[in-house]
Amino acid sequence: MSNNPQHTWNESNIVDDVAFQAQDAEDFKALLETKEGMPAEESSSMAPGSVLKGRIVEITRDHVVVDVGLKSEGLVPISEFSDPSQLVLDGEVEVLLDQAEDDNGQIVLSREKAERLRQWEYILEHCEEGSIVKGRVLRKVKGGLMVDIGMEAFLPGSQIDNKRIKNLDDYIDKTYEFKILKINIERKNVVVSRRELLEAERISKKAEVLEHIQVSDVREGVVKNITDFGVFLDLDGIDGLLHITDMTWKRIRHPSEMVHLGQKLEVMILSVDKDKGRVALGLKQKESNPWDQIEQKYPPGTRVKGKIVNLLPYGAFIEIEPGIEGLIHVSEMSWVKNVTDPSEVVKKGDEVEAIVLSVQKEEGKISLGIKQTEHNPWDDVEKKYPVSSSVKAEIKSLTNYGAFVELEPGVEGLIHISDLSWIKKVSHPSEVLRKGDFVDAIILSVDKESKKITLGVKQLSHNPWESIEKTMPVGALVKGKVSKITAFGAFVELDSGIEGLIHVTELSDQAFGKVEDVVSKGDDVTAKVIKLDPEHKKIALSIKEYLIDKNQCNRDDIVVTTAPSKRKKKGSSDQGADEHKEESHHDEKEESKK
Repeated sequence: MSNNPQHTWNESNIVDDVAFQAQDAEDFKALLETKEGMPAEESSSMAPGSVLKGRIVEITRDHVVVDVGLKSEGLVPISEFSDPSQLVLDGEVEVLLDQAEDDNGQIVLSREKAERLRQWEYILEHCEEGSIVKGRVLRKVKGGLMVDIGMEAFLPGSQIDNKRIKNLDDYIDKTYEFKILKINIERKNVVVSRRELLEAERISKKAEVLEHIQVSDVREGVVKNITDFGVFLDLDGIDGLLHITDMTWKRIRHPSEMVHLGQKLEVMILSVDKDKGRVALGLKQKESNPWDQIEQKYPPGTRVKGKIVNLLPYGAFIEIEPGIEGLIHVSEMSWVKNVTDPSEVVKKGDEVEAIVLSVQKEEGKISLGIKQTEHNPWDDVEKKYPVSSSVKAEIKSLTNYGAFVELEPGVEGLIHISDLSWIKKVSHPSEVLRKGDFVDAIILSVDKESKKITLGVKQLSHNPWESIEKTMPVGALVKGKVSKITAFGAFVELDSGIEGLIHVTELSDQAFGKVEDVVSKGDDVTAKVIKLDPEHKKIALSIKEYLIDKNQCNRDDIVVTTAPSKRKKKGSSDQGADEHKEESHHDEKEESKK
């Protein structure tokens, strides 16, 4: 017995203490025996993460109380049960031991995690990568969709479909078959694909269709793509091209004029390339070709009616029956107008009459004319405008080579620049004519076939060159006005209107520097005709010869009036003439003295 007073025990204390220790020892021994007697597998099954079987002991509005054989029951949120109405007291249910004890000393159980673990175990046991499973699309997530295949699997966006996806919501709550692409054991997730199954199905269907498809078969297809050159159709797993030229017998500018995406069409198989998997389709081939009897139905000269369906810079297309269009060229639109734009005559939608001009069956072309439905003013032009007849015509346009005149609407003629004057050298028609004026002329020629009429203005008057040798013989004196000064001489317009040239060597019998020292434009002069060339319409004149003759005759009066010299430029023309006379008298006196 200890002498320490703090450890003094009486009998009763000793008895109680022994009894307490004995009780604790019994409890500890019983607990130890329980743990030691429990099988190792059963002991490990009680660890967190284990799936346990439990008994439902209570059902509340929010929870289900489950007894899993531990020191206390656990609570499972009722929301974790897919169908709470099926829950019954004393019913058995599998749950996962999430925590043996939370902060409140409560066992934490999960029905969802238990199901997920069982599903994962099922996937590992029954499935492998490449397996086909059925699942329901649950919801959208970043990058794709989540699918219930017995557990949640990820469906990437690129693996949802083999066509363009417009809206992911269209797939939610739908059930499809999927192919397992990857099973990640570490992360316990599965990646699936629907696209691979669709592609495999498409390839299988394509092979089957190609095996049985025949040229001239009629198949139903769905429009899946529209391009400028045609339409692609899905023929139950195989793509076929319906070219724009095989859509209709009539002309269209774009396939969208006839079809739209998703539309079902019955088409004819035109050709099959099994090696390349290509199929050519036709729509118009289901109907008879309206061009087969076109030559018999519309021979040249036939009058037809139709609607203007298209306008182009070179003409207008008219539909004379479904699938048959003809071209009215701008040159065939009017007898009386020079049409450069078809909209000047017709508009799209107009109903018009036309005459068939020609048919090219092989090229699918019909040429039409609408001016042929009216009277052609050129038909009787030879009777109305005989050669040598006089006409009065309006000047419509001027060109470098002549003037175009209108005799009547649709009938024009040309006055060539060489037929404007006998005596004037006309450089441009605008020197004698003006647009919009009326002019008298003579019909020179008529070419009905070429639609050409030539006219002349000078032919209205006598040709002075025909009698020039009589009216102005060599040696004759003539009077005129200087009309033009050049470096080589001066041109003089004579009384008859004919122009003659005084060469620089023939301007004076006196020495001078340049032409302007002797004459100026507008001066009146008298000269002698020294040479005639009627064929080339040329007259050579000489003032020098005239002066020499006058000096030899010693005449007092000189008729020639020339322009003042440069030193007398400021005087009038009359004053210049008088001064020239005085100089001439002085020369004559000097000559007589000699």
